[in-house]
Amino acid sequence: MSDRYEPQSDFLRAVIADEAPLTGGELAEANLRLLIKMTSDADLSNRDWATFLLSQEDTDTEAVRAALIRAAQDENEFVRAEAVLGLAKRDPTLALPLVQNALKADSVACPMFQAAEYCAHPSLVDDLRRWTKPSGEPFLDSCAADALAACESGVRPDI
Repeated sequence: MSDRYEPQSDFLRAVIADEAPLTGGELAEANLRLLIKMTSDADLSNRDWATFLLSQEDTDTEAVRAALIRAAQDENEFVRAEAVLGLAKRDPTLALPLVQNALKADSVACPMFQAAEYCAHPSLVDDLRRWTKPSGEPFLDSCAADALAACESGVRPDI
């Protein structure tokens, strides 16, 4: 048995393994449509992975953005964070209010800090400062510190 967190979907596992293309032809377009659909899947592992994969994809269409906007309202904070990260990469202005709202919560997933970094907006500085205290999670602390530095400087990372 594997300790890896994987989706239940064979299709998503194929996308992860680069066995199901998302760009470059009709099959890829059908795969992308299925990936978008899976961002609303009833199974959390499928929704989470589908949102993560879509967030990382370079494709920027109305359908992709709509799926990410919908996923940004998901009940699961990790799905929401991945969706907002995908939006921040595509359109920081669209993602900014979602990041602002998320940073006021009791917990924040690392992709939300990465979204804040892509927004690189000074309005996030005060809320980010509260998250830069050591948490015992070095990677999370690093994400928060990187986000704060980007928002203080106003410089987005390269995509």
